[in-house]
Amino acid sequence: MSELMHNLPQLLAAYTVYLVAVITPGPANLAIMGTAMNEGRKRGIVIALGIFTGSFTWAMAAALGLSAILTRYGEILQILKVLGGIYMLYLAFKAARGLVRPASTTDLERPTVETRLWRTFLTGYAIHMTNPKAIFGWLATISLGLPPGASAGSVMLVVCGCLLTGFTVFMTYALLFSTTRAVHLYKSARRPLDALMALFFGAAGAKMISSAL
Repeated sequence: MSELMHNLPQLLAAYTVYLVAVITPGPANLAIMGTAMNEGRKRGIVIALGIFTGSFTWAMAAALGLSAILTRYGEILQILKVLGGIYMLYLAFKAARGLVRPASTTDLERPTVETRLWRTFLTGYAIHMTNPKAIFGWLATISLGLPPGASAGSVMLVVCGCLLTGFTVFMTYALLFSTTRAVHLYKSARRPLDALMALFFGAAGAKMISSAL
């Protein structure tokens, strides 16, 4: 309990960064949106489950590797913070670029061929496993939330909390974007959302890099 209270600010920071990262429209979320809107709620949920499984895979790989490294080489955390900070700045750039991009639904994936559910699942899994955002996002989140020499309990708190958040977000996208109303709401709020994301990721990236130097 004392370790939890001591690391609480870092845990909350990690949860916040992951939440903002996972709700930001990217390849995974766009695939969920497109599938839910074009093929219905059932397939939207199936592809979301595939994407979540990919996220779980990267989470386990990052957590197992980082926990072993951090217990022995605390200085590697500084390198991870720099890498994570650079990635945050990249996300800030992408969000800022979205402010000048005209709104369009052509960015969404629109499957036109009828496929089996297992193929839809594997499509979601492949999207997340081949998405650099997934692994770098997990590396950034874990490095931000874990101090040097972090215990296995701290690693599990970060990973499980973020996985629960990711599962909730992916399922919410699948459910909401199977309705027509949600599509119009997202399009109307895209620019303010992009501006908020650019500010948040820019500040987070600068903070992570400065704390490592």
